[in-house]
Amino acid sequence: MELTNLHESRGAKMVDVGGKAPTERSARAMGRIAMGAETLAMVCAGEMDKGDVLAVAQVAGILAAKKTSEIIPLCHPLQLAGVEVNFRFEESEPAVVIEVEVRCFGVTGVEMEALAAVSAAALTIYDMCKGQDSEMEIGGIVLVEKTGGKDGAYERGDGQDVHSGGYHCERQGRERPKDRRKRFTGGKLSGRRGL
Repeated sequence: MELTNLHESRGAKMVDVGGKAPTERSARAMGRIAMGAETLAMVCAGEMDKGDVLAVAQVAGILAAKKTSEIIPLCHPLQLAGVEVNFRFEESEPAVVIEVEVRCFGVTGVEMEALAAVSAAALTIYDMCKGQDSEMEIGGIVLVEKTGGKDGAYERGDGQDVHSGGYHCERQGRERPKDRRKRFTGGKLSGRRGL
C-alpha cells in the first residue's frame, strides 16, 4: 500500500490535489463521553455552573471542523458547505453520544474535519463538567460513513448509528418524550428546554 503523505526521504508532505476535479463530499463521525448518572442529569437539565454544556460543545465542534487544517499538519484547508453536531443521551451506561456530519464541494474528503469536530465537542463537554465529575471517559471516536471522491462511499461495518434510540430526562417531575429529544442541528437548538 502506498502512503501518499510520505515522500522518498520518508519526510512528510502535503499531497498535491490541484489536478483533481471537485465533487460533493460528506463524512459522518461519532464518539461518546461516559460520565456519572448525576453528571448526565445535570447536563440534561442545563445545571452546570459553566452554562449550557451542549450548546457550547456544539459551537466547539463546528469551530474545530473549520480549523482542522490548522491543528492536523497535512490536512488541506477546505471551504465547508455545512457542519451539523448532534447529541444523544444514553442512560443505561450514562454517556453523551456525539455525532457530526460535515459536507463540502471540493477536491479532498472531510473525514478529518468530522473526527476533529467530535473530539473537540467531547473535550468541551469534559471541560465544562470536570468540576462535577473527574472520572469522565472519552472514547469510541470513529468514522461512520463518507461519500464522494475516487474511492466512493464508505460505511462502517458494525452498524453504529447515533440516531438510533432516544433519551429522556427528568425536569420538574416530568419526562421528556423520546421523540422530542434535545438535538442540535445546523447551529440551532430544536426542542424546548422546559418540556
